[in-house]
Amino acid sequence: MAEILKRNKALAVNPLKASQPVGASLAFLGINKAIPMLHGSQGCTAFGKVFFVRHFREPIPLQTTAMDQVSTVMSADENVILGLATICEKSKPALIGLPTTGLSETQGTDIKRLVRDFYIAHPEYAHIPVVPVNTPDFTGCLESGYALAVKATLEVMLPEKTDNVGKRKKQVNVLAGSFLTPGDVEHIKELIEAFGLRPLVLPDIGDSLDGHLTEMESSPLTVGGTPVSDIASMGESIATLVLGNSLFDAADFLKAQTQVPDYRFDCLMGLEAVDSFVSALADISGKPVPEKIERQRAQLQDAMVDAHFMLGFARVAIAADADLLYGMSRLVTEMGCEVVAAVAPARAHILESVLADQVGIGDLEDLEIAAKRKGAQLVISNSHAVETARRLGVPLLRAGFPQYDLLGGYQRLWVGYRGTRQSLFDLANLLVEHGHIEPEPYVSIYAQRTGESRATPASGQTH
Repeated sequence: MAEILKRNKALAVNPLKASQPVGASLAFLGINKAIPMLHGSQGCTAFGKVFFVRHFREPIPLQTTAMDQVSTVMSADENVILGLATICEKSKPALIGLPTTGLSETQGTDIKRLVRDFYIAHPEYAHIPVVPVNTPDFTGCLESGYALAVKATLEVMLPEKTDNVGKRKKQVNVLAGSFLTPGDVEHIKELIEAFGLRPLVLPDIGDSLDGHLTEMESSPLTVGGTPVSDIASMGESIATLVLGNSLFDAADFLKAQTQVPDYRFDCLMGLEAVDSFVSALADISGKPVPEKIERQRAQLQDAMVDAHFMLGFARVAIAADADLLYGMSRLVTEMGCEVVAAVAPARAHILESVLADQVGIGDLEDLEIAAKRKGAQLVISNSHAVETARRLGVPLLRAGFPQYDLLGGYQRLWVGYRGTRQSLFDLANLLVEHGHIEPEPYVSIYAQRTGESRATPASGQTH
């Protein structure tokens, strides 16, 4: 078990975390024809919108209750009711997400009562579900806000217990964690479909935030994502796949309401983790593993052989939300790396299972200090860690949220056999490119594969 180091300073230097309201908004952006409306000041929503636009490079529909000085001191209840009525009238959404912010939480807003008051004042909009969720940005991080929003969505859409398990004989629920990119979600759906199953993903950012052109120039609502009508049918599925430890609370609620059996996975990176996922799909479908997926596994095994001399004993520093931190630590240690510095922005159950001696709760300054002391050779974190890696004189593998200085970072595939294989190549190439590892061991690999007793570089070639 990793030792958890508590935050030991009164401020954040070079912050790592994105806030809970941003995470909750991300979850709602994965639902079709939905819109998040943050209960707070205009600046709270503008800040989140900037993060999303820079990361996904797409227009992002976000609304705000626009609390000002007067409403903050007196009462902002009317802002919520008027804001919901305006969105319902003008945009006709399929669902409205209503996360709180630090401002409204400090004020003491009862967000669930305000939703009830809205339906009393405007019964004509009773058919439009509003999902209130308490997400103060002075606690937690993007991951925890995202998980709270997923659970709140299930609580609103599945308020009563059902007993229709297996009515839809090929439908499989997928609770997709915040560590998954749109590219990851797309690939997971492909894997499930390869076994003849139909995935119902919540939230499905692989459909709404995958970066595709549409006929509309802009839309006040999300385009693509999980249909609201499908969420209500989750109790009729034959199984639930839970991807990410942060969603286990939401999975507990879903299982209690529907009795649908579930399979839980802390991550989908690395050979062992993907093997478990593919095995679960074979069990659920009753079908053998398709030849295409068997070949992808063999390709990953070959990549592990090719990269292992470069990654073995490499010293890695990782800063990310808990689920991604755990997955990355498992991926690199499976290849013989040592995680010498690990930092998460907030506490989470999975942190004790991170494959490192210590995990700090802190910021990128904490990562930099630990990485420098332990002699890290590579950093894995989001785009905010660029200067950290530069000062350390080591390469940076961008992962997590946000990635604003790299095209396509939001779409990158990390999971499955294919994603793991590409990650190993990228890690090894970064180490070689920056001179931390010499590719000399390939000489012996070549000799082993060809059966020659000794292989030498071509004339004039040096290592």
